[in-house]
Amino acid sequence: VHYQAQVDQFGEMIGAEALLRWQHPTRGLLVPQEFVSMAEKKGLIATLDRMALSSACEQLKLWNTNPETALLTCSVNINARHFSQTDFVARTREVIDRSGIHPERLVLEITETAMLESLNDASRKMHALKACGVRFSLDDFGVGYSSFTYLRALPLDELKIDMSFVRSVISCHKDAAIARSIIELGMRLGISIVAEGIENEEQREFLAGLGCTAFQGYVVGEPVAADELLQSLNIFQEYPDKLS
Repeated sequence: VHYQAQVDQFGEMIGAEALLRWQHPTRGLLVPQEFVSMAEKKGLIATLDRMALSSACEQLKLWNTNPETALLTCSVNINARHFSQTDFVARTREVIDRSGIHPERLVLEITETAMLESLNDASRKMHALKACGVRFSLDDFGVGYSSFTYLRALPLDELKIDMSFVRSVISCHKDAAIARSIIELGMRLGISIVAEGIENEEQREFLAGLGCTAFQGYVVGEPVAADELLQSLNIFQEYPDKLS
């Protein structure tokens, strides 16, 4: 599991997203697009998800030991097939309880694909975990079919503007208008907005000018191992033995 920093409008780190990587013996470090479909076919995706969730919770527990990182959040992507399993809530609670973290620091990222089979089932599961303190983010917002229905029915704390809009927000007036609408919608609903896939400072400044307050992407930092993430921010230097 690697971690990509998320920062606020002032450039201060507010959290990170846990991202799976596979260190292949011959092909090197692989991103999810290169192995998730195979994991789904082999029935391993729930195992991978739980591994990522467990790792994220351990990092949250570690970050909580230092005042400089105690308020950081960690986001974890939940695969639609894993989310659809009947024991998803119980197994997720087990991981959270075992780690002893503050659940409000954990953000589960769900895509609209996870809601396709049953919006009622998705709502039930999300409300059950929300009651424990877990936060929810709707990933890839703007590319699905029924986003507004989800905004009304689900206990969402965050929307992530899909990177396909962010990448062309400067060059395409339509994408800029979509980004502006999502940010304004989030403001009115009291939902946080994260712009992901930020590649340059011009994009970040433009979206900040529209009112976006959280940013993630290579201009902020690439996904790295947890110790590299903290070292790059000069955090935990006084506790080298706690780096994982």
